[in-house]
Amino acid sequence: MSSVADQMARGRLNPERVPISYVDPAKRISSWEEYYQLYTKEEAIAEAQRCVRCAKPWCTLACPILQDARGYVIQISEGDFEGAVDTILKDNMLASCLGKVCYSYCEDACVVGKKGEPVAIRHLKWAALAYGDGEAQSYRRQEKREGSIAVIGAGPAGLAAAQHLAEHGCRVTVFEASHKLGGLVTQTIPTYRLSAETFEEDMKRMEPLGIEYRLGVNVGTDVTLEELRDGYSAVFVGIGTHKAGVLNLPGKDLPRVYIALDFLKRVMDGERPEVGKRVATIGGGDVAIDCSRTVLRMGCEESIVLYRRTREEMPAANEEIEDALSEGVDIRFLVSPLELQGEDCVEAVVCQQMELGEPDSSGRRRPVPIEGETTVVPVDALIVAIGQKADLETFPGLGLELARDGSLVADPETGRTKIEGIWAGGGPSIVHAHAAGTKAAKDIIGYLEAKQKVTTKVSRR
Repeated sequence: MSSVADQMARGRLNPERVPISYVDPAKRISSWEEYYQLYTKEEAIAEAQRCVRCAKPWCTLACPILQDARGYVIQISEGDFEGAVDTILKDNMLASCLGKVCYSYCEDACVVGKKGEPVAIRHLKWAALAYGDGEAQSYRRQEKREGSIAVIGAGPAGLAAAQHLAEHGCRVTVFEASHKLGGLVTQTIPTYRLSAETFEEDMKRMEPLGIEYRLGVNVGTDVTLEELRDGYSAVFVGIGTHKAGVLNLPGKDLPRVYIALDFLKRVMDGERPEVGKRVATIGGGDVAIDCSRTVLRMGCEESIVLYRRTREEMPAANEEIEDALSEGVDIRFLVSPLELQGEDCVEAVVCQQMELGEPDSSGRRRPVPIEGETTVVPVDALIVAIGQKADLETFPGLGLELARDGSLVADPETGRTKIEGIWAGGGPSIVHAHAAGTKAAKDIIGYLEAKQKVTTKVSRR
């Protein structure tokens, strides 16, 4: 396979991406519909042909689930959309969702990006699924196996674990506290980024696996984790990070001060919390950006994001930041809230001006207050998006712990916890959670096989 240098020397490397069409920002802020538009077949083939077919698949190695991106891009470049679908679904049971909202680590690693724009790998995944049937795009049980597995949580980690376990013959029951599948994916990602229909495409492929879903069941109150341990061969905990960070500032209990995850969940359920015309969101992650863009679609005239570092340190995806800016979101950097003011509801946020100091434990430069410099931001509503973590209150006394990113502590390669028979997984993104669920499922299968061998040996004596 040719190197980038070889491609350049032959004049074959095309640094310019086939443009991705989208709805004009001025129009889309009044719509809840997805705004990025699908490549045509011809556009997809042309974009895929920009791939230089690296000998070492950097795109694949950068992917948390090791999706064979190079493989399916090459297949698309040859017009083989059906083959591309088969390649995609082999590793990726949330392919439709990740074709639209993945962080695209593969594109960050694409060597074409060193000379221009990286190959639009994520957008090509969407095109493959749209134009290729690929063995009817569904999963089937490959074998029958002893053992029943309880999966707690129907978010991306739990669904990925359930899919892999069921495909390999296990009887799987998924317990979900809410009344719909998807976890934070379907509860908080706005429909203009990810429609319900897109998620349903992924779920439809899993229907032949016979997974049992028990919705509205809260583990800890309706059934205990101990009961699941006793009743199932293994338990996977993928409860997501639904517990929001707390803002401990004067005025935090004023009306129209919203917690970001709760706010997004209410909007996704069809509610329209009162926000007024001027809304500020505190935070710099994807949830903060989602909130800032959501309020525009609710009629807000001025949406402001308050972030205590600079854009370089902002954890939100760059694409989401750019889209927010194009829609008119005002992102104000190096400001940190000190106090919320108001009478009948929040009316203003007093902010401390900051500057960056030395890096902290996260590797980002620490924000340091500038003595005596404050600013007042008038608002009609405030949304707080300052982090989230898994909620362990339903699992008291079991010794489960939280990692720095808010997910449950487990072996990163196997998902095993310190508790016998319990695995856990999650992560900072959908694809990381998918990876954690799949790794745990593979280890659970190995665990069951080892137990079966011991049982067989004992029965023969």
